[in-house]
Amino acid sequence: MVDTSRIPVIVGVGDLRWNPVDGHREPLDLIHEATVAALSDSGQPSLGEHVDSVYAIKTVSWSYDDLPGLLAARVGATPRSTATSPIGGHWPAALLDRIGAAIAAGESSVALLAGGESHASTTVLRKSGVTPDSIGWTAAPGGPPGFDPTDLGSPEMQRAGFIVPTRVYPLFENSFSATIGHDAAQSLTWSARMYAAFSELAAKNPASWTPDVRTVEEISTIGPGNRMVSEPYPLMLNAMPFVNQAAAVVVCSLEKAREFGVDEDKLVYLWGGAGATDPLDILSRNNFHASAAMHDAVDRTLDSAGVGADALDIVDAYSCFPIVPKLLIRELGLPDNTIPSVTGGHSFFGGPLNSYTLHSIAEVTRRLRADGELALVHGNGGFLTHQHAVLLSASAHADGYIGDPEARSLSADAPELVTGYSGNAEIITATVEYGRGGEPETGFVIATTPDGGRVAGHTGAENAAELTQFSGNNPAAIGRTVHIVDENGKLTLMF
Repeated sequence: MVDTSRIPVIVGVGDLRWNPVDGHREPLDLIHEATVAALSDSGQPSLGEHVDSVYAIKTVSWSYDDLPGLLAARVGATPRSTATSPIGGHWPAALLDRIGAAIAAGESSVALLAGGESHASTTVLRKSGVTPDSIGWTAAPGGPPGFDPTDLGSPEMQRAGFIVPTRVYPLFENSFSATIGHDAAQSLTWSARMYAAFSELAAKNPASWTPDVRTVEEISTIGPGNRMVSEPYPLMLNAMPFVNQAAAVVVCSLEKAREFGVDEDKLVYLWGGAGATDPLDILSRNNFHASAAMHDAVDRTLDSAGVGADALDIVDAYSCFPIVPKLLIRELGLPDNTIPSVTGGHSFFGGPLNSYTLHSIAEVTRRLRADGELALVHGNGGFLTHQHAVLLSASAHADGYIGDPEARSLSADAPELVTGYSGNAEIITATVEYGRGGEPETGFVIATTPDGGRVAGHTGAENAAELTQFSGNNPAAIGRTVHIVDENGKLTLMF
């Protein structure tokens, strides 16, 4: 029998949204409020004073030198261990897994995991010329967020123009669609059906940023309010990061939960999970239609628990763009009409940057308390780079905690990147970025040379307009041989 002091259980969850019209509150205030809600949810608010570990998800809208310390002081805790994650949407799942491992090792008995953003407020304040510290936001330790150029990707990615998610994820979507035999219309229909269902879930969630239910037709129709961003993703299929949201999760050992008298009906067992990382440079990956890291993380998570995907009652996928939940659906062998969310997705629930999966953990916990036995929560970070999955259950695993919290770094046997190339090449994936006026502005292309090299870069508006005939409305661009001239990442294509 597993020692109850080594079994991790979630005992309290809390999350919220804050409308900027009601005042501009900094992330720390929202995170503290979510933490108070999580402690209250446990039925034992005094647990806050006994927190021995505080893990914070890195905020991007406002910077803190020691967010865990600031939060601990507010709840009256004197933790032995604190940590703040780097940037990445996988970190809530990864840190939850680390908490489970620490409890299983006897290194912790009461832990707090929290995060949040006030990006909606910082956006409004910036446009009005007001600095947040001038209205009382924490400036010592902390202040305006810094910028790390490496967040834009490798030098090779920057040269090609692959510097923002709205350009990169469509490259994966289009390659995936071509690989499974879907044309652009089929790809968009699948995405719109899934996201329409996400909007229904979000509309029922009090912490959701967008209460409006959207139809398949609304999501798939390009026009005012739903402009094309990068093919095949109109605005409603893109994450909404300009939100004020926060979430917190309290995790205890089963022994400590019982010692404090937490109601057994509140307990959700953290079985554990696994993580993996693909090469940070997407141009160093061997394909653009799959995620080896996702396969590795999900496979190890299920294998360590001794269960298959058919045992899952709940699946909650990271959903910054449709390609991520689509890949998870296929990885788990689920039907394409599966709706892999209980939270509501980044487009409608809201995408508080690194913290979205923390809201998923909170909502999945509530669902397991009410109905369901086993759930998989998935987090994704970077450019489809970092993957982490965790299993939560209404009952304990026979072996207690069975996770492997340290992510495995994967290598890839990718073609050599060729720069300054002039000659024929076969397009393996492409997308077109549109301006706000609705016209194609820039094409983004990855192609293979006859001798197996890889060419990547961006085009001008004329080639973008030509590419849109193929990459968006007709995916025949993929597999098409064109003449390419590469001048420092700027590509000229001759069809």
